[in-house]
Amino acid sequence: MSDDILERDSASENGDFNDIQLGMIDEEIVYPEEFLPTYESINEKTILTKVQQVEYNNRPDSLFFNDGQRRIDYILVYEDEDKQAFDKRHVFQRRKRRREYFEASLMKMGIELEAVPSVVDDKVIFVKVHMPWDVLCTYAEVLHIKVPIKPNDIPRRPSLGRFFKCITKHFYPDEDLIRKEPEFFTAPFEKRRAKDFLSINRDLFFTPSMRSRMAFYILSRAPYEVRGNIRKFGITKLLDGGVYKAAYPLHDSRFNVKSEEEDCPNERLLLFKEWAHPKNFYKMQPLDLIRKYFGEKIGIYFAWLGFYTMMLIVAAVVGLGCFLYGYHNQETSTWSKEVCDPEIGGQIVMCPQCDLCKYWMLNSTCDTSKTLCVFDHFGTLVFAVFMSVWVTLFLEFWKRYQAELEYDWDTVEFLEQEEPPRPEYEAKCIYERKNPITGVKEKVPYTTCGRCVRVSIGIGTVLFWIFLILASIVAIIVYRLAVFLTLSVKLRDSTELKNLEPIKEYVTPQMATSVTASIISFVVIMILNMLYERVAIWITDFELPRTMRDYENSLTMKMFLFQFVNYYSSCFYIAFVKGKAVGHPGAPVYLLGKYRNEECDPGGCLIELTTQLSIIMGGKAIWNNIQEILIPWLKNRYSYFCSGKVIEKERPRWEQDYKLQDLSKLGLFYEYLEMVIQFGFVTLFVASFPLAPVLALINNMFEIRVDAWKFTTQFRRMTPEKAQDIGAWQPILQGVAILAVATNAMIIAFTSDMIPRLVYYWSFSVYPYGDNVDHTMQGYINSSLSLFNINDFHNNSLGITADEPRNISVCRYRDYRFPPGHPRQYEHNMLYWHVIAAKMAFIIVVEHIVYFTKFILSYVIPDVPYAVKEQIKREKYLTQMLLHETNLKLVSKRLKSSLDEETSEAKGHEEHEL
Repeated sequence: MSDDILERDSASENGDFNDIQLGMIDEEIVYPEEFLPTYESINEKTILTKVQQVEYNNRPDSLFFNDGQRRIDYILVYEDEDKQAFDKRHVFQRRKRRREYFEASLMKMGIELEAVPSVVDDKVIFVKVHMPWDVLCTYAEVLHIKVPIKPNDIPRRPSLGRFFKCITKHFYPDEDLIRKEPEFFTAPFEKRRAKDFLSINRDLFFTPSMRSRMAFYILSRAPYEVRGNIRKFGITKLLDGGVYKAAYPLHDSRFNVKSEEEDCPNERLLLFKEWAHPKNFYKMQPLDLIRKYFGEKIGIYFAWLGFYTMMLIVAAVVGLGCFLYGYHNQETSTWSKEVCDPEIGGQIVMCPQCDLCKYWMLNSTCDTSKTLCVFDHFGTLVFAVFMSVWVTLFLEFWKRYQAELEYDWDTVEFLEQEEPPRPEYEAKCIYERKNPITGVKEKVPYTTCGRCVRVSIGIGTVLFWIFLILASIVAIIVYRLAVFLTLSVKLRDSTELKNLEPIKEYVTPQMATSVTASIISFVVIMILNMLYERVAIWITDFELPRTMRDYENSLTMKMFLFQFVNYYSSCFYIAFVKGKAVGHPGAPVYLLGKYRNEECDPGGCLIELTTQLSIIMGGKAIWNNIQEILIPWLKNRYSYFCSGKVIEKERPRWEQDYKLQDLSKLGLFYEYLEMVIQFGFVTLFVASFPLAPVLALINNMFEIRVDAWKFTTQFRRMTPEKAQDIGAWQPILQGVAILAVATNAMIIAFTSDMIPRLVYYWSFSVYPYGDNVDHTMQGYINSSLSLFNINDFHNNSLGITADEPRNISVCRYRDYRFPPGHPRQYEHNMLYWHVIAAKMAFIIVVEHIVYFTKFILSYVIPDVPYAVKEQIKREKYLTQMLLHETNLKLVSKRLKSSLDEETSEAKGHEEHEL
């Protein structure tokens, strides 16, 4: 047993966990009265009552108690304290008392338990948990679980897909293995009218996922220790304190072998074969079966991921076409030809880009200019506008699809008040306040002032880490400046480094600096992510959100805000800061008073932004796949290797699952975060990298199967949870979509060289031929480079040691300034202001057009399909009719009873008078 667990257990002993006064518990935790244990009833005699101990019955695939009748709804695992080390016996005995009290509480609440030792290690005990029918009915009503009342009698409208069924059927799971789920109208379960629901078969009425969800609800609220007027409760704290080693629902079978038990659904095997297996990467997902097996929360995640991947197909095709168009035209670009032409670019001497750099010829950037033509062309503008419309269609169509899933999965009326408070919240409820809605006094864990203090501490911590990210960005900028200066000097002095001579032609200082800085930036990003993750969880725990949904939403905003700055800040720097404030060769701008600010390549910073995006996106995808595939697989292999020679098929079902990895309660949160960050890369900077949707599509096709394989084979079965939608991620996606319009317009205006080229093409490149006027790009390079007299370099400038070239008197630099000798020499000329005006006009026009289009699409496309609205109304009508008829029967029964009593009394009175 590790020391940290012992320390946590000691902390629990001192009252640091789950302390709450007995007088307030009934107001905060919903316990059905018939199953609420009194503390007098759980006395020492009850605590000493042992859970029934049985021996393993050699049925490894069984999902039942030894009697074969009672289904296992949950498994608890602990180590026998009587077989632990003697020197820590007092700690283990305290754990034993808590466990026995907890199990006695469960049995008093109607739960049935059965314990069986491990076949590998006799110190490990597995406690099977079974919920009888009466307990299921009670807690199904508490949790508002919906069950069928009538088959869906509204006919489905025929779709156009039926004409292509002979083709599309190959892209769906095998219908003979995974049959379509029947459709029912449903209503929240009520125990008093259980006979009015469609089926009353006690064995199949509640699905295993429903039973597991109800079992976890009870386990999270059962007490395990009472001291005076303070009691402690919840399986979560027992797991943290080491009282139990694990708690989980069972998989129904092995993922690769069919169960030998009769009537076993083998849903895990079906999911592996038709969903998680790599050979089915092109098939649609069996979402109904995923939801049935894992619950709505995991089902909605895979539904969103699959829908996002399907929409990416369209974006990837258009993006690939844009890339191929640029690749095809890179050799015919006029301005690229001028850069590479020995008579034009070969005759232009460029000014040094740093204080220790040398003069260089423009045609030395020929390869970079050709590469830039692949990404910087008119098709990029069209693609950026298309992606702005695409992201709107994606979000609107997802709302419609989500509405269909909400109805099909019975989450339309899943309201916040239906979600129970977190046990951690309930344990800290020591203050009273009046509920502004109900007017009833309720318990809360903090006052208004305390709430402000907690929120302020959280905001301050998040801001501190954001400033830390910005500091790391500044450090990387300093690195870029220092490395660029060093490489420029080293590559200049070929006599010092003759071994670099072969690569000088292909590797420029700009390229080497950009690649190495991008790699370092990625490493820093990953390190900061790992550190901040723990900080964000600590802050959210400190804030004490009421429900699990509130907890995840709060953590979501913190993590996304941090990772937004962490992942995108370097891209924003390259796109909108680098090369924008460099001055001119005679009066450069210095950073920190020492380093001369970076300049962009003569073709602009777009190619560097593309490099940064490709490295971060590719590195992030590779790193995440290593984490999601290799690490769980190695842990499971090591666990089986250390468990002895007992082969898997001889182990019982609960012990096979115990050796799997436990998915944390935030496991799904990280999956969403990974995809939303990718969504930002695809939309925010797509104008600089049209291949981003292609890379995202390839990654997501693997991501779906990797997640499916991981959940199905490498992790224990998660406790099913209900969810209506994707939560706080929906407004985050909408915010990213709105921001993407502005960022792409600004990338085209300020990072790309497209607007200056268009201004030159339409305004300054007119050549008359007879009666016709021809616009051409010839002479663009010459017009985009300004002149500088090398005699104007000041000797007292910081570190100017560049050798004077021979036979030239001027050099060129990227800007629009008056030439030397002009009355306003080195000031911005009229062309500069024309270009600035064109850039601002472009941003305003494009943003207004795209935002107007987004508004029209959002208004035209309804969030809920008309057919779903009809079904929801029909279901509400049937529910009301059922309630009305039930109430009429109850009233009629009571009236009949009253009349019978009156008649009996009247007869009795008459007989008495006679």
